[in-house]
Amino acid sequence: MRAALLAGLQALQLDLSEYQVSQLLDYQALIAKWTKVYNLTAVRDPAEMLTHHLLDSLAAIRPLQRHLEHAGLAQGSRLLDVGSGAGLPGVVIAICCPAVAVTCVDTVAKKAAFIKQAALALKLPNLTGLHARVESITQPFDVVCSRAFASLADFTQWSVDALAPQGVWMAMKGKHPANELTLLPPGIELFHVEQLQVPGLDAERCMVWLRRKAPALPEK
Repeated sequence: MRAALLAGLQALQLDLSEYQVSQLLDYQALIAKWTKVYNLTAVRDPAEMLTHHLLDSLAAIRPLQRHLEHAGLAQGSRLLDVGSGAGLPGVVIAICCPAVAVTCVDTVAKKAAFIKQAALALKLPNLTGLHARVESITQPFDVVCSRAFASLADFTQWSVDALAPQGVWMAMKGKHPANELTLLPPGIELFHVEQLQVPGLDAERCMVWLRRKAPALPEK
């Protein structure tokens, strides 16, 4: 597993410490252990878990880091992972980006409990698990992300109160969601779509970046 993960990290141009690599492998083992009892994920094969879960989430790290640097948030930011499930990509982000305070929210209590356990087991002080509906969250986050969670319209509408004034939505999708983009609420706009290449995964992946529309300037 370690060799396959290291090869994937090299393909993604991610430079992680030995400790972070060990944390990622321990995290995968923790998912496998809990899944036997709580059915956190349908994927059970370790090699498949590596590509479909870890590497798929790791593909988001460099785009996220680029955004945070561009926004002047490289030294510290708050990220909300909506419908986090087993913590994908939230836990992976917490491992790879120690300066990002990650909150994983899920409506399923056992999944939020798993995140809390992962934070303890993996020694991640920047990771929080929250059992709640995203609509109830009003504290501001710089980035609100999701991975295969809901339509873009629902995702942005449900989490709009959790987005900081200059915050962005980061949605991990499969194919380019052209139809979903036409159904976005009026006050939300797309500003970037980037294709993601997941090592060992022969499937389309993309990252959709959204933000609130700036209010129109009054005519003179």
